[in-house]
Amino acid sequence: MTVGGFIHQGGRSHTVHFLRHLLEMVLAMMVGMFAGVAVFVSALGITVEEAIQDHSVSFVIVMAFSMTVPMVAWMRYRGHAWDRSLEMAAAMVVPAIPLICLRLADVVGPICSAYCLLSVLAMVGVMVYRRTEYRGGSAIASH
Repeated sequence: MTVGGFIHQGGRSHTVHFLRHLLEMVLAMMVGMFAGVAVFVSALGITVEEAIQDHSVSFVIVMAFSMTVPMVAWMRYRGHAWDRSLEMAAAMVVPAIPLICLRLADVVGPICSAYCLLSVLAMVGVMVYRRTEYRGGSAIASH
């Protein structure tokens, strides 16, 4: 049976696998984000608000790095190939590039919120594009 583009077989939904992967990626990104924020604001002795307002470019670079590393590490741990892991890393990094350029050109203000939104949308976009991999348990190693 097909529901919303996802096939249900044997009582176990491919949607569950897809959503599980998405949840795992978001959690890995959040762990990295909190660690990156803590290091950034501690190193500069500023608040998060000051980091977002006054150091937008550096802050987004740190966020992109600190969210991507644990996400890729978790994907590798769960048995995903390097090409898929790096593809997902690109989905996290690429949205930062135009935003950083716009911020450096003083076209836009703080870019952190836009970056977070675009990176999550890019990640979901890759997952939908590669849905055959992310909706099934085949790429997931048994740990």
